[in-house]
Amino acid sequence: MITGLEVATITVTLIVAVACLVQVLRDRPVGVGLLVGAGGCELALVAQAVAAVVKLIGGEQAGEPAVFVLYLIASVVVLPIGVWWTLGERSRWGSAVLGVAFLAAAMVVVRLGQVWASAGG
Repeated sequence: MITGLEVATITVTLIVAVACLVQVLRDRPVGVGLLVGAGGCELALVAQAVAAVVKLIGGEQAGEPAVFVLYLIASVVVLPIGVWWTLGERSRWGSAVLGVAFLAAAMVVVRLGQVWASAGG
């Protein structure tokens, strides 16, 4: 895994999760800014997935390959699912759902790093 990209992805997803929490506390639905943030975070997650696949193809190994691949898939689908759900819930709870999706994305990236590191990669 690329440590800088991993740290940046975790940081950005947590920042946008806090912004979602602010929207919940303000009793506001998701706005365009949070959706743009979701798009930016998704780009970072896809970049990380591509980098991981390239490293795997290049011969590096994750500690538990099957678990790693499942986490990799989860990392790129959790935000689109959260956005889809949010767009159907046009209340403050839509902001809460998106915030949970961002937290889940951050946790999946943390687990990706742990599984990768368990192989010494």
